[in-house]
Amino acid sequence: QLQASGGGLVQAGGSLRLSCVASGRTFGNYKMGWFRQAPGKEREFVAAITWTGGSTYYADSVKGRFTISRDNAKNTMYLQMNSLKPEDTAVYYCGALVGGSVYYATQYDYWGQGTQVTVSS
Repeated sequence: QLQASGGGLVQAGGSLRLSCVASGRTFGNYKMGWFRQAPGKEREFVAAITWTGGSTYYADSVKGRFTISRDNAKNTMYLQMNSLKPEDTAVYYCGALVGGSVYYATQYDYWGQGTQVTVSS
């Protein structure tokens, strides 16, 4: 029901745009977010957005470099990632939740399959 895509290999300083397409149900009442997980590390919050209100939330490590947005007509959420750093390397997951805090992975009701982002130095 959530399909993430857009990952790849990019040099430090480069950009990527991730997409998360929602299908199979309406996510109009859901907040949605991006998390990432590097090898040997826990899944960490990256950014989130309310589906209807357009409020956004960012981890301090990506503020000013990443931008989350959504296109309700296409049931799609995006993560524009600029000025990428090697420490941004991880599998990126999109998720959706009805209630609770967007900052905690355990609060999410649905997850996409993940897309690999690799930033070379």
